[in-house]
Amino acid sequence: MLTKRIIPCLDVKDGMTVKGINFEGLRPAGDAVELAERYALEGADELVFLDIAATLEERNTFTDMVRSCAKVLNIPFTVGGGIRAVEDVSRLLNAGADKASVNSAAVKNPQLISDLANEFGSQCVVVAIDVKQLAPNQPWHVVINAGKQPTEWEAVAWAKEVERLGAGEILLTSMNNDGTKAGFALDVTRSIARSVGIPVIASGGAGTKQHFADVLQTTDDGGWADAALAASLFHFGELSVPELKQFLHAEGLAMRL
Repeated sequence: MLTKRIIPCLDVKDGMTVKGINFEGLRPAGDAVELAERYALEGADELVFLDIAATLEERNTFTDMVRSCAKVLNIPFTVGGGIRAVEDVSRLLNAGADKASVNSAAVKNPQLISDLANEFGSQCVVVAIDVKQLAPNQPWHVVINAGKQPTEWEAVAWAKEVERLGAGEILLTSMNNDGTKAGFALDVTRSIARSVGIPVIASGGAGTKQHFADVLQTTDDGGWADAALAASLFHFGELSVPELKQFLHAEGLAMRL
């Protein structure tokens, strides 16, 4: 049985970790490098760094921060934000990142996914998919540019397409749930996880230990995710990584303890 992963996410703006609700009302949560080192020591399986302003402001992810993180981390980490070309990923991997995440740029130019997979291998390519449901019981659609721009892509269809193009992993965020602590979007997570053959990281909405168990369970009402990601719960000390992993282990999920 493959172990499930717990992944703290650090949304980075100007070198600091920030957190808000639905990507709005951002507040500082600490120095990104210091938080990263702490999570690694606590037993996090991986980390994700997202420069949340990079796409909107048309600037590149801070390579210096990546280099600093690589010096203190002994676990894999993914970096995303502002990646638009093979050269961007080359710079990040050379600075020490293990994987690169693309989001808006992949929707605008799907060939980018294949180019990255061909150059670096699918294992390095994470496609972040932000989805939004405009009304209950309506289809989930892909949104880009920090959730501000809707697209024509239906969520499951885009997930299948990114797998076909060479993505090695999907980072799925529900914009409806993000920052609300009301739980992950189990329905769309389950639909995507059961439709593709690559790992799916669930993101958006974690508020309790049970929410993580729900999204990782492979049951009819579970989320079927391979990993679960959260930010503010960890950043502000509401939940610790060791505490969460012990709970999930007790719930019967395979964890690296």
